[in-house]
Amino acid sequence: MQLATQLALYHARAVELRTEADAYRLATAARHPRDFRTRLGWTLVKVGLRLAAPPKTYSRCSPAL
Repeated sequence: MQLATQLALYHARAVELRTEADAYRLATAARHPRDFRTRLGWTLVKVGLRLAAPPKTYSRCSPAL
């Protein structure tokens, strides 16, 4: 393959990769509110499970020192 042809192909591919990277950055920037909602939802589930669980019982006797 000629050097000029190979260089042109590399440049074209670099432009494609930069375009894909920009699109990915835009997609991830738009997704952040959903990530927050997901974390908040799982936190609420965890709190609900703690509230629904039977209370832990502790013995009143302390171990001998």
